[in-house]
Amino acid sequence: MSTPEHAPDQNAQFDAIVVGAGFAGLYMLHRLRRSGRTARVYEAASDVGGTWYWNRYPGARCDAESLAYSYSFSPELEKEWSWSERYATQPEILKYAQHVADRFDLKRDIRFERQVEAAHYDEADRKWKVSTDEGDTASAPILIMATGCLSVPLVPDIPGLDDFAGRRFQASLWPHEGVDFSGERVGVIGTGSSAIQAIPQLAEQAAHLTVFQRTPNFSVPAHNCPLDPEFQAGFKANYPEHRRLHRLGLGSGFGDLQVEPREFGPAVESALSLSDEEFDAVCEGLWQKGGAIFLTASADIVVDERANARLADFVHRKIRATVRDPETADALCPTSHPIGTKRICVDTDYYATFNRDNVRLVNLRRTPIERIVATGVDLSPENPGDEGEHIGLDSLVLATGFDAMTGALNRIDIRGAGAARLTDRWAEGPRTYLGLMIAGFPNLFTITGPGSPSVLSNMLVSIEQHVDMIMDCLGEMETRGATIVEATPDAQEGWVAHVNEVANATLMPKAGSWYMGANVPGKPRVFMPYGAGVGVYREVCEGVVEDGWRGFSFSS
Repeated sequence: MSTPEHAPDQNAQFDAIVVGAGFAGLYMLHRLRRSGRTARVYEAASDVGGTWYWNRYPGARCDAESLAYSYSFSPELEKEWSWSERYATQPEILKYAQHVADRFDLKRDIRFERQVEAAHYDEADRKWKVSTDEGDTASAPILIMATGCLSVPLVPDIPGLDDFAGRRFQASLWPHEGVDFSGERVGVIGTGSSAIQAIPQLAEQAAHLTVFQRTPNFSVPAHNCPLDPEFQAGFKANYPEHRRLHRLGLGSGFGDLQVEPREFGPAVESALSLSDEEFDAVCEGLWQKGGAIFLTASADIVVDERANARLADFVHRKIRATVRDPETADALCPTSHPIGTKRICVDTDYYATFNRDNVRLVNLRRTPIERIVATGVDLSPENPGDEGEHIGLDSLVLATGFDAMTGALNRIDIRGAGAARLTDRWAEGPRTYLGLMIAGFPNLFTITGPGSPSVLSNMLVSIEQHVDMIMDCLGEMETRGATIVEATPDAQEGWVAHVNEVANATLMPKAGSWYMGANVPGKPRVFMPYGAGVGVYREVCEGVVEDGWRGFSFSS
């Protein structure tokens, strides 16, 4: 780690401390500043951007349309910033985050290259005491975690991984200077969203690319394209209405790619009400539009197994029509989970990449990795008595996902009232009220925490809503003359039960997804996000406030 630009804080006092300088931390800091409060932000990276600072792998781009994946709090910012493509690339999104930080002079209150190690609540002082790996010590009555839902990379437990003598890369910790794979034999382990974006790019550069797949994922075409300036100007002229619809989830919070805003939801109420030809026509129309909107084919996709199977079958047929080798096509067709129960991937030429002569798919369900050795990967034999295969590699890319939603919080030593450890309270899965507060942890807020729509939504929509609600809560504290606010245990238990009830009414728990923590060995299998959507969630939150902040306890 390089030497931080600023000397460590020593017993510094602030009105609020924020952990993380991604999109959540930046907007939180802006709102705190605008309210006249002092704040310090601690960030592990050397610049702003959060996930868009770290994830620099080839092909990295957002799966929400750029005109929707942006801040709505400043009309001036909306007007002055122009996006170049329908789906912005990582460099462009990072540049946008840097522009926001500079435009609102946010960096002066951010300390970079600081990993927060501990946050303890001092009941006598009624303040959170925070310390970092660079020796910072600071305290504030309010602590806000803006640590992100996908910010702790997961390294797979594969025998011999450290024995590999070639170059090894983690997709979510990509070298800033980039990587040249020209003439190399490259292996990619994983076929999640990052891999699906990176594989077509890697295939164009590497001499040979081997993709090691355990579980195939559903992916739909992005149909990415440059944004015409005239179209963008027309869209911006209608920004207030677009934003309103995005917040309600009615205009697809991921974007709608049309100048005139309009409410739209599922194409039909039930996939089962249409003939095969009629339903295929609906699916084809959405497939040609591109993006996550594909899942709006019918309202019953995520609740009815038969309807879901029809949509999955359409994608299977698309895969088989694209990939020439039947065995490879079959291996790429997901069958272990219903479509939409893992976050759907959005790609550019992913399936077509497997038609290239220099690309091979290894189905780990048939021939698992036995061991990684210095020169490559050893596969187990497909049949007893056969000899396993050795695949020689020069470079290995791990695209194996994240310890999602709770990972960043659990790696910090967070202790609330009575020195209760957050990791102990969450030993059987995360428990929050609205994904915003945790009973027994006074004045601690979690932006897009478990129990909120978070990763099931356009993150910018959810981030802004949570930050605004936190500021309203702080305002309510002032109005009441309170110094402490916390979630009541009963409200938290009721919310956890409701989140589970919503999830269990869908097909979501049927997937071994990172939504469930199923990708992390030993992690409790609990469906973590709130599945009813940003519109319903916003209505719930507004009802809580109108009912005198129901479930929140204010005291002095």
